[in-house]
Amino acid sequence: MKTFDVVALGELLIDFTENGTSAQGNPIYEANPGGAPCNVLSMLNKAGKKTAFIGKVGQDIFGKRLKAVLEETGIDTSNLITDADVRTTLAFVETFADGDRDFSFYRNPGADMMLREEELNEDLLKDTQIFHFGTLSMTHEEVRKATKKAIRIAKESGALISFDPNLREPLWKSLDEAKEQVAYGLSQCDILKISDNEIQWYTGEQDFDAGIRKLKSEYDIPLIMLSIGKEGSRAYYKDLRVEVAPFLQKNTIETTGAGDTFGGCCLYHVLKYGLENLDKAKLKEMLTFANAAASIITTRKGALRVMPEIAEVERLIAETAK
Repeated sequence: MKTFDVVALGELLIDFTENGTSAQGNPIYEANPGGAPCNVLSMLNKAGKKTAFIGKVGQDIFGKRLKAVLEETGIDTSNLITDADVRTTLAFVETFADGDRDFSFYRNPGADMMLREEELNEDLLKDTQIFHFGTLSMTHEEVRKATKKAIRIAKESGALISFDPNLREPLWKSLDEAKEQVAYGLSQCDILKISDNEIQWYTGEQDFDAGIRKLKSEYDIPLIMLSIGKEGSRAYYKDLRVEVAPFLQKNTIETTGAGDTFGGCCLYHVLKYGLENLDKAKLKEMLTFANAAASIITTRKGALRVMPEIAEVERLIAETAK
């Protein structure tokens, strides 16, 4: 048995999200701890799973706060590096009336992109059931090397590989480079969480099923979860295609972290049932739970510190079923 259920590598940063306006009419920004991989881990911790994070923050007020938040959340920080020579990455998030978002990153460089392959704790990577990553740790050469080495170590040690492209266009020199690194992630993963706009961008197919068929023809990915925002989600597993409706909330305020919450819940169900033992009923259970949890997170500011409890998710499902 492995010590950790899920180990993730990638960005840990501060999401500055709008939270009202000042007396002068200026937007007020709240410093929320964030970063997609740690959002995933935080949801898994709420589900009782043991997790660890590999990454780098600056030796500054934000880096210290982020480390403290991970420890408060229960995420292992033994391979969270603190660097005195670079600042913690910051992201300013603008939320539009329809709930969509725009990101402005302060990352030139940011601490998360300065992780080096020699800084990896290899024992940690050998001691996990699932290794999870995205593409923000593949935007620059050195952290890309670290990511690829981590994937190789985890895979050789028998871990399942989980990948979320989490495309952030402003962070790439070109979308061609982004597509190249997404292709690498797709070639390595056993579990893929991808969004509607990402599948359309990567495959060039506007129809989601056509896009998934194109992916499956090129890559051997056992389980693909597709998040479709207000349309719900789908899972593709062997010859199965399962679709579940969303849990729409009247009091939704923003969507930051919703996809990560969804992804964390899906990994929770993979750990619960195993990747080889899924069927239509289990996939429907997985998507229903993940959709409900993601719906709850849209009613809260931030994500990492406010992930829903299992009982809270189950209560929403039960109430909606009445």
